[in-house]
Amino acid sequence: MKAVQFSRFGAPEVLETIELAMPVPAPHEALVRVRAAGVNFFEALMRSGRYGHPELPLRPGVEVVGVVEQVGAQVETQTARSLLGKRVVVPLFALGRAGAYTEYVTADAASVLLVPDRISDLAASALLVQGLSALLLARHVPVKGKSVALNAAAGGVGSLLLQLLRRAGARQVIALTGTDDKRDIALSLGADFAFNDKQPDWPAELCSVSGGGVDVVFDAVGGAAGGIMLQTLAPQGTMVFSALNRYALTTAQMESIFGNNQSVRGFALLPLLDAATLKAGMAELFSLAASGELRILPGQSYPLEQAAAAHHALESGLSSGKIVLTVE
Repeated sequence: MKAVQFSRFGAPEVLETIELAMPVPAPHEALVRVRAAGVNFFEALMRSGRYGHPELPLRPGVEVVGVVEQVGAQVETQTARSLLGKRVVVPLFALGRAGAYTEYVTADAASVLLVPDRISDLAASALLVQGLSALLLARHVPVKGKSVALNAAAGGVGSLLLQLLRRAGARQVIALTGTDDKRDIALSLGADFAFNDKQPDWPAELCSVSGGGVDVVFDAVGGAAGGIMLQTLAPQGTMVFSALNRYALTTAQMESIFGNNQSVRGFALLPLLDAATLKAGMAELFSLAASGELRILPGQSYPLEQAAAAHHALESGLSSGKIVLTVE
């Protein structure tokens, strides 16, 4: 079977397609034929050597949407009947595994989740890491009755978080995006105001429409953007930081936080996930998406062998929605 790996850190071109033996499911496992593998930004960071300390070679990818083709001998008959031939998601990230950029994966049969018929492969993939992140971010700090701002608001997490913050009762939702087209997308998803954060005057405009600053800032970009976002945070407000290892607030900015009685709260998905939270979260996301209450942006699909092109698109900052690798 085909799989994608990288044996050295670098640009997307270090991703190479290799041949591997077909995996055989253990007695408690299911064999899943991959139809779509989600592509996430942290995978691009890992590939370039900017996140974690992975051993090489590494086969990336932590999200699978596929069809169960076989189950192990110890899988209960009732479970086997409910899974065989059915479309499922395999949350490899919750199992501490990678290797989704491939044609087949195995996983504990108890860990795979059925996908409702009304949910497409791309949408199901978008509701895994990105959907769960958005769902738990919206609950990470109280937002009911508050004004909130978020950057990367037309991205995979941001587009979902924007809608979930609205559902959670935020009084005002202000979106930041990197292009005018993405600003329009954020407005269509329910943002009260949206600004292109490539324009120099957006912090002043945001403070103006929010009455002096917002109560909660969600920073998914980090680096210099975090310090600029801080300018829009009201006294006693909270900054929620989810930008992986790109935290870069200066000493002066931290002193400003202390002086304004503000706080910074980190967010990491995996420590918040257990089996029950994962199952309940996916059930809620599937229900909202199937009913149309949660809109999933159209994404981009690339054949498995074009993983490098998918990573280029992801890192360009021009894509919106979910990027997936597809297997015929």
